[in-house]
Amino acid sequence: MKKIPISKPFFNNEEITEVKKVMQEGNLTNSSFQGGKRVQELESLLCKFTGSQNAVAINSGTAALHAALLALGIGKDDEVLLPSFTFLATANAVIATGAKPIFVDIRRRDYTIDPEDLERKATNRSKAVIPVHLYGHPADMKRINEIASKHSLHVIEDACQSLGSTYNGKQTGSIGELGCFSFYASKVLTSGEGGAIVTNSKKLADRLRMVRNHGMLEGYDTRIFGLNLRLTEINAAIAKVQMRKLKKMLQIRRKNAMMLTKLLQDHNIVLPKENDGSKYNWYLYTVAIENRDNIMNKLNSLGIGATVYYRTPVHKIPFYANSNVSLPNTEWAAEHVLSLPVHPLVTAGDIKYIANSFRKML
Repeated sequence: MKKIPISKPFFNNEEITEVKKVMQEGNLTNSSFQGGKRVQELESLLCKFTGSQNAVAINSGTAALHAALLALGIGKDDEVLLPSFTFLATANAVIATGAKPIFVDIRRRDYTIDPEDLERKATNRSKAVIPVHLYGHPADMKRINEIASKHSLHVIEDACQSLGSTYNGKQTGSIGELGCFSFYASKVLTSGEGGAIVTNSKKLADRLRMVRNHGMLEGYDTRIFGLNLRLTEINAAIAKVQMRKLKKMLQIRRKNAMMLTKLLQDHNIVLPKENDGSKYNWYLYTVAIENRDNIMNKLNSLGIGATVYYRTPVHKIPFYANSNVSLPNTEWAAEHVLSLPVHPLVTAGDIKYIANSFRKML
């Protein structure tokens, strides 16, 4: 039986060679303000790719979100607006600063934050908004930035799933004040664990470099609150090689997604569709369908790694449970979405197998 996982790293000997070099040199990490050699090389590549003036490598996407909030001075009694239909790291990062997450509904057409609900929920306690480019689908950044400007909100893009996605020709993560990326094992670009923040503000970039290193600038001279959020040289070495392959990986994902769309169209499935001005990285190919769980279980039994992201929205998770929040589109999505494999190791034959299996179940 075929085995087609929902995600799988796209590695070869290049990553292995780079890791060996780091180990042979013995410089596994670097606690200086600028970071190690490979951290700096990775940051330079990220600046070039995203069109941002500064990039700061961090040890996870969650840490990137936390560091971004800390750099902006978000803390106790502040409110941060974000969607509930996301991985809980987005909300956890807010809680870690002492601030309060305020959950906003999504748009059904692309599962990103609904600007109208965002504006309704902005108050004088709101200090920031975190639009999540879920599945690699860019949020409506033009409208979000307009609302943020009107209500004096900082904009932190959760681009952890959207490296390579563009909105009106601009890379996601480069449109708000700060953009946060994840290099977790399942992501478009991976170093196992890791992440980064991009910004055009040198002041914020300098604060982020202190935040990732216990608030230090030179030696043991802590100036602001910080933690050990550094990316190791080994992780940076892997990510650096992955950056050189990024365009190729994105091309393969797009090819697979387009083939799957062609084979599944004209069936009773809500297929992902790029909106005007948006280009997806196809991190996840997510459909919406009735009888979702039954179909997922049947696909799984055939070796197809169909998976639900996210069955339980954050506001329904026990730690966050709040029965007073009404998020109808979020709850609809949680009951209907299903993601299918399109990563670079999925072949054309695999795509046909996925589509044929899916069609039979309909």
